[in-house]
Parts: sequence; structure tokens; C-alpha cells
Amino acid sequence: MMKTRTAFTALGALTLAGGASPALADLPPPVRAMLDAAIASGNDADIAAVARTAKTLHPEDATQIDAIVSAHGLTKAEAVLEEKMQAGFLDGWRGSGELGGFITTGNTDSSGLSAGLTVTKEGIRLRHNVRVAVDYQRSGGVTTRDNWLARYEPNFQLSDGFYLYGLTMYEKDRFQGFADRVTVSGGFGYQLLATPKATLDVKGGPAWRTTNWIGEPDSSELQWLGGADLVWHLTPAIDFTNNAQALWGPENNTYSNTASFTAKISRALSARLSYGVRHETNPPTDAERTDTVTRATLVYGF
Repeated sequence: MMKTRTAFTALGALTLAGGASPALADLPPPVRAMLDAAIASGNDADIAAVARTAKTLHPEDATQIDAIVSAHGLTKAEAVLEEKMQAGFLDGWRGSGELGGFITTGNTDSSGLSAGLTVTKEGIRLRHNVRVAVDYQRSGGVTTRDNWLARYEPNFQLSDGFYLYGLTMYEKDRFQGFADRVTVSGGFGYQLLATPKATLDVKGGPAWRTTNWIGEPDSSELQWLGGADLVWHLTPAIDFTNNAQALWGPENNTYSNTASFTAKISRALSARLSYGVRHETNPPTDAERTDTVTRATLVYGF
């Protein structure tokens, strides 16, 4: 609220200054004062709004106004870089935890408890992504859903949007026919889209997958992995994400996709609705090829 009030005060004072004397060697004091106030607020949207109004009222000073705003951006970027350089391994982690319910179709038609934890860390060139999720239900003394997922994906930035990725993933889904499954992959990624409104990353590379099938011989095979991750900020309060992944192998292919909408309730709390589908081309005998899961959760960011 204080930041917004600062911006409105700046804009109002700047409007009154619009009839001030023509260009001087330096910015008119009211203009510089309003820019300084907006920069002190630390809100990029307020800074951009004040700078835009200043250039409209004083077009002859547009170059100097842009220079001041650019210098602020460089100072802010330098501060972020310094913070990353000084951070230890346990510093700088951010993430979210979610808790709610699910409904499934496919090998089981059930509903139950869904929980998840996602943490990330942005280094200078190395990014860490960790995800743990579980769906569980027990009814009448019988477990009707027991699905676990844990994955760790480090990304090493190269240049011009290119990066190297690594992936280690553990899965457990007895109702889709496997007690344990481990996937290890590595390859190249590229950020196709990077704007304030949306990002889109694609990646691909070889993968080694070991599956402990239930009632079937275990399998280990070299596969190929392809994936695409989209984050789209529909509004300041609503995000849409879509995570697609495919694994191709000589014995079995796995295709999965999860789409979700996340709406902010407060600064730290959000509500999320997601729909996921997974398809196995060669599942165990009597198992369905396609499973779906719909989740509704509350998400707490930290």
C-alpha cells in the first residue's frame, strides 16, 4: 500500500510540475525528486509508471530519465549478483508446499489426500529444482491409492538461452503396475520464450530407466526424453503452467502432461487446480494404459 501511495504521490506532483520551466542542463528538481521517490520504493512497476509520465511531460529530458532508470536497474542487478555470489548452499532456496485432495480415473477410480513440496534455488549459472509429491488414500483398511514422486533437476546455464540439464526421478505407483521406477537423464535445454508474461523451456536427451514391475519381469532400458515447461502469467493474480514429458524406449513409451491454474488468495497463500494425464504404451497385463488425476490444493509460498 505504501509503495502504491508513493507512486500516486509521485505522479500527482509530477503532473503539477508539468508546466515548469523548459529544459535545463539537469532534470527539473520536481522530476528528479519524483524519480528518486519511486526508485526508493523498490517497485519496478511504480518506477516505470513515473518514468513514463516524466518523459511525457518533459520529452526533452527523456534520455536523462532513461539513464537514471537504467542505472537503477544495473544497481539492482549488481545487488542480486552479489547476493548469489555470497550465498552458501543452504541459502537462497525458495519454494511452496501444497495440500488438498485428488480424484483419479484409470487403474483406480478414487479420491484422497494430495500433498507436495517444490523448492528452487537460482545461482549465478546453476539452478536447482526439487519436487516431491504424494497422493494417498486408505479406505476400509485397504490402500486404494499410493503414488509417490521425487525429482531433482539441476540446470547449468550456457548462453543465449541454452543450458545443460540433469534429471534424477523416482516414482512409485502400484496401481499402474510398478512398485518402483528410477529415471536418470541428461541433455540440452533451450528457453524458447522469455518475457515478463511467459516463459517456455524445452529440453531433450538420453535417459536410463529401471522399472520394478508388479507381476512382470523387471526392465532396464535406454530411452530418449523430451519435455516442455510453460509458465504463463495470465493476470497479476493468476498463473497457468503446463509441464509435458515424453520417454521413448524399445519396450515402452510414457507420455505425461500436467496443466494447472494457480490463483493468489494473499501474499503467501494461493489456490491451485490441476489436471494430469499419463499414458503407458505397454503396461503390465490387465493394467489400463491411461491414468488421470485431478487435484485441488492450497499452496503456501515461502
